[in-house]
Amino acid sequence: MAGSLEGLRVVEFAGLGPAPFCCMMLADHGADVLRITRPVPDGRDVPIDPADVLARGRRTLALDLRQREDVEAALELIAQADVLVEGFRPGVMERLGLGPDICLERNPKLVYGRMTGWGQYGPLAQAAGHDINYVAISGALHAIGRPGDAPVPPLNLVGDFGGGGMALAFGVMAALLEARRSGRGQVIDAAMTDGTALLSAMIFGMKSTGRWSNQRGENLLDGGAPFYDTYVCADGKYIAIGAIEPQFYAELLSRCGIEDPLFDAQMETTRWPLLKLRLADVFRTRTRAEWCALLEGSDACFAPVLDWDEAPAHPHNLARGAFVSLEGVTQPAAAPRFSRTPAPRPRPQAAVALHDAFAQWGVPQLAAAG
Repeated sequence: MAGSLEGLRVVEFAGLGPAPFCCMMLADHGADVLRITRPVPDGRDVPIDPADVLARGRRTLALDLRQREDVEAALELIAQADVLVEGFRPGVMERLGLGPDICLERNPKLVYGRMTGWGQYGPLAQAAGHDINYVAISGALHAIGRPGDAPVPPLNLVGDFGGGGMALAFGVMAALLEARRSGRGQVIDAAMTDGTALLSAMIFGMKSTGRWSNQRGENLLDGGAPFYDTYVCADGKYIAIGAIEPQFYAELLSRCGIEDPLFDAQMETTRWPLLKLRLADVFRTRTRAEWCALLEGSDACFAPVLDWDEAPAHPHNLARGAFVSLEGVTQPAAAPRFSRTPAPRPRPQAAVALHDAFAQWGVPQLAAAG
């Protein structure tokens, strides 16, 4: 199986987090991604780490971009590519002689993807930062956490991967479609601050109509509602409830044997704190496994809260092949699923020599010399 992106050539300048995640997605679906990384100082081969899941599916080429001949080699490869992805601070690629103007002159159809936290311009563009900072100024971090407590970092899923790498992957595909019509490439300025704000679109809409409060833990989707939260069970494990719609809420109450009329006014927010306490008492009466037997697969909008070891073994994830093992490392499979051009099984990262990279991409100079 080749995947839906077979034939797409991508030059990736190795970095951390969101840019590799974008390129992992492209490689997962069949793109030929050539990853350029720094040489190892003592001249050893490029280290290949099976636990570096974000680097899977790529050939990795070591180039010293401080050397003019290696920059020229990179430009030769870029001339044969459809996409370039880099995740450095603004101006770094320009200083290396690999900025958009030079690359697009060599390859006018090139899609040049730039991944940063703050964006290519703005007062913070040159400042250091990480996911937590980008999520913070976008408004999203303020909204995550319990009332009266500090905001809780949502791992690095929101900024790095959702608002960053996945947004860049969308940008790359949109620019490629446009290039088919126009014959011209362009630069994508993907900022995690922008992407995180975009992920918050629905919340901003709800806030504008008074359906969302600035206070953490008082809203429909932030743990404020008794029917949309996590609860501890008799064995100390947790379950997740998301019974928002009236019919699903009714199903939850019925299966749990709750007949107290206090629960009838589902959306009366003044009752929510008390209802949460009552529900917490109910869920503490059984183990997680017992609640799974009663509620899982029903319309009560229920799921067990699984840890990293449990998730790959869940029957639903097993049925869908949601996880794979690659060189002994359990990791997520490619997503989404395609009916006619399914993604191939992920491949491990592999080192490649420069003359082989040139030959495989049809660069005649070194291919002939090598």
